[in-house]
Amino acid sequence: MPENNKLLRFVNCSIIRDHKVIKEDIWVRDGKIVDPEKIFYDEKIIEDERIDCGNRLIAPGLIEIQINGGYGYDFSFEDKTEEGLTMVAKKLLEHGVTAFCPTIVTSPVEVYHKILPKFGYKAGGAHGATILGAHVEGPFINTIKKGAHPEECISNFQQGMLQVESTYGSLENVRILTLAPELVNSSVVIRKLKEKNIVVSLGHSMADLNTSEEAMLSGASLITHLFNAMLPFHHRDPGLVGLLASDKMTETNSISFGIIADGIHTHPAALRIAYRIHPDGLILITDAISALGLETGKHKIGQLDIEIKNHKAFIANTNTLCGSIASLIECVRNLILATGCPVEYALESASLHPAKVLGIHDKKGTLNYGADADFIILTDRFNIYSTWINGECVYESNPTNRK
Repeated sequence: MPENNKLLRFVNCSIIRDHKVIKEDIWVRDGKIVDPEKIFYDEKIIEDERIDCGNRLIAPGLIEIQINGGYGYDFSFEDKTEEGLTMVAKKLLEHGVTAFCPTIVTSPVEVYHKILPKFGYKAGGAHGATILGAHVEGPFINTIKKGAHPEECISNFQQGMLQVESTYGSLENVRILTLAPELVNSSVVIRKLKEKNIVVSLGHSMADLNTSEEAMLSGASLITHLFNAMLPFHHRDPGLVGLLASDKMTETNSISFGIIADGIHTHPAALRIAYRIHPDGLILITDAISALGLETGKHKIGQLDIEIKNHKAFIANTNTLCGSIASLIECVRNLILATGCPVEYALESASLHPAKVLGIHDKKGTLNYGADADFIILTDRFNIYSTWINGECVYESNPTNRK
């Protein structure tokens, strides 16, 4: 963290605030964004250091709520868990991600018990992005929509919360939990999870709209990778997708949705539909796998042989895709291209929107006064020029060019 009480002033920049791009300086002290009026009129001091941003855009740090691994590490493997978290947290800084929820897919009970204790909150800095807690995707999902999740590990709520607690061992480090709302006792479980401040996400599901609405009214507030691993939209019963336009949605019972804008998992037309129907709920995710960040060629991850070609990950020697390897800033660019949405909206979809669903938008995902000084400075092509956490520069694309 920067030297205590050192006042930084970022000048010659535009910033995102109140859903707009405005021309304004940013002042930072003690890891927080501060109100310059208090500096001028109350303290009557000037900055200790002035940082020229070269007429670049400053946006809130990106927040990734669904990422399975990267750089050869899979968060669901019990081998080298700490090493994998450390590596991915550090490398995510290059992509402008300042906080994330490492995601564990459906796994054996003993794996949860071994690795979940290692997924607790860890403040970010030069060592890497902040770890916000785990996103456990399963095992309480529908086998028909299991995707790549191992069927033998899928479970249910026959014993209600007792089943949940015995499966994970502890819920202390769980921040988001993906479940299928059609499972028996799911509404009771959702209410209990909400009481524990755990975000319930609906996914890997065959649920109809009525069941989905019941889950939302019970406290579910998120949909896991919209359009993927759920019933396709049907005009007589739109299923989970129909929640985006549900008349049961209220200010206290609303729904957000993660969407993979990697150009592969979600067609641009589907992106446009979701954006136009429920823009306030759109959250960009990567759902990236362990192949994120690996070079073109063949690799072995665990027991799986994969091949990276044309910026896509395939099972080796096949044309079968095995997951996303896009970065979150790439998804931001793809959303702008697909929908024509404003730049500030696209960036907030990867910062403010996930912060809101996690209930941390007073501190992260925003450049408001009093928020954590977690932000990115972007080039005119929306590449990451530098990444800052708590007012400390933790990544620079070209340090020798910094003014």
